[in-house]
Amino acid sequence: MKTISINGTVRKSSGTKDSVKLRNSGDIPCVLYGGAEQMQFSVPEKQFVKLLYTPDAYLVTLNIDGKETKAIVQESQFDRVTDKLLHVDFMEAAEGKYLTVKIPVVTHGSPIGVKKGGKLQTKLRRLNVKGLVNDLPDHITIEVAHLELGQSILVKELKNDKLKFLDPANAAVVTVRTVREVEVAPAPGAATATAAAPGATPAAPGATPAAGAAAPAAPAPGAKKEEKPAAKK
Repeated sequence: MKTISINGTVRKSSGTKDSVKLRNSGDIPCVLYGGAEQMQFSVPEKQFVKLLYTPDAYLVTLNIDGKETKAIVQESQFDRVTDKLLHVDFMEAAEGKYLTVKIPVVTHGSPIGVKKGGKLQTKLRRLNVKGLVNDLPDHITIEVAHLELGQSILVKELKNDKLKFLDPANAAVVTVRTVREVEVAPAPGAATATAAAPGATPAAPGATPAAGAAAPAAPAPGAKKEEKPAAKK
């Protein structure tokens, strides 16, 4: 797993007012669990850019007032309206200790179904796994080249001797879905011819067109009107 260093400062006081004051000054309240005792500290917000706003998973080296501790991010809280970072919980990652973390999913290969017009869709971009600190990978690679249209890879189909997958067994991780065909509309102004029904009888001269039928075309300007032959006396 990739590593990143974060520098923090032990909080001298805690509480809602103190947390608000820290955020206003550009720092984020944090807590470290899993050790001999719980530790409350603060970290400049800018240090979380690479740690939280990325699809990668990191093992964090926390340097709190000169004391280093290995840890992982257990939970991060954001404001529902502004999406501003509010709080981060860390879990100590001691060697030989099992941890529960979210590991990003990476697909490998071009599915057969995609070549036939389908689309590969990743349903779970991160997987909840449990494993020893030294066994946690940067990402989980899934081979998808064999997938046909409509086929999926479920959590229960993933195999890793060093990790335990915690998401629902029947949850789809990736799937190749069928793309709906789009009907092509005729070009604007294209002429449409209506064929006469077989056996249809032509309308008699002077007859009134049926409802919905097109009216006969008007004679062109200057055209001579056809005269009927005079009756013999």
